Amino acid sequence: MKFGISGWIGILFLAAAPVVMAQPCPDKNVTYWQAFPPGGESDQSARHQQLVLHKKCPAIDTIVQYKSGAGGGVMWSQMNQLPGDGLTVVGINLPHIVFQPIEGEVQYKTADITPVFWFHFTPDALVVPEASPHKSFAEFIAAAKRDPGKMNLGGSGLNSANHASHERLDAAFGIKSVYVPYKGTGDMSLAVLGNQIDGAVTYTAFAINNKGKVRALAVAMEKRHPLLPDVPTFRELGVDWVDGAYRGIGVPKSTSPEARKRLSDLWAQLNNDPEMKELAARSGFELINVGAEQMDAFMKEKIKLYTEGAQRLNLGKK
Repeated sequence: MKFGISGWIGILFLAAAPVVMAQPCPDKNVTYWQAFPPGGESDQSARHQQLVLHKKCPAIDTIVQYKSGAGGGVMWSQMNQLPGDGLTVVGINLPHIVFQPIEGEVQYKTADITPVFWFHFTPDALVVPEASPHKSFAEFIAAAKRDPGKMNLGGSGLNSANHASHERLDAAFGIKSVYVPYKGTGDMSLAVLGNQIDGAVTYTAFAINNKGKVRALAVAMEKRHPLLPDVPTFRELGVDWVDGAYRGIGVPKSTSPEARKRLSDLWAQLNNDPEMKELAARSGFELINVGAEQMDAFMKEKIKLYTEGAQRLNLGKK
């Protein structure tokens, strides 16, 4: 059974970042809305960007705000009510913004979201608490098959990348486990670290940032992660599964094309900063650069890919 994504994504990761001309600093503070609670990968990436932007533009602060709920759906349903001033950005995620409208339980459509830059990708990972009796992926699968429906696996949100990877895990390896959704990775981490659940379908970043507290059993990458050299890929385990979550910024639809381009170029500069690259590598984020010029083609491909994935997951079919 294959769950891989298009081969060009690997090329995207290896491609050189776009060269952009130096952009002037924003003339006022930037408001950066987060769709998930503090403590997760989205918040961490925003804090990295806040740090690097302040270094580039010392007179400017990035004010991070939070409006969580419905796996990000609350924020994304309201983002077009925010001012389109070119100083207001919203953290957005794929496949969430495709899956959720298909499921039909949110108040927005994918077309309502206006992405301006996708800045990184975090591959899927299966983790268990350090105290778990399952020392390997094989042991985990054997236990899940012995007691169908007993294994509880946490994830960030419903109809999210984590939810999709949970369904893939069950289907690919012939097990039946229970998905336990949390508002965000921050909330989920408390349950995993507290041994309240058996494990989590999450991301490599979570596994890396919680080394010594959780044990990664498998990652959805082309090759093993350099910071997790002992953890096999799903391909090594017999399933062509290379996937995860994309994170980026969007703006209210009222934001002018010129302002969108300025933000796109500014975020490209942040991604190209040596400090950003170091922070990303240390945290397990795979930097990508999808800006204004590539956005239409990228979104067309992603919407097609995840719409097909939603059909496999029976999203929207009660």
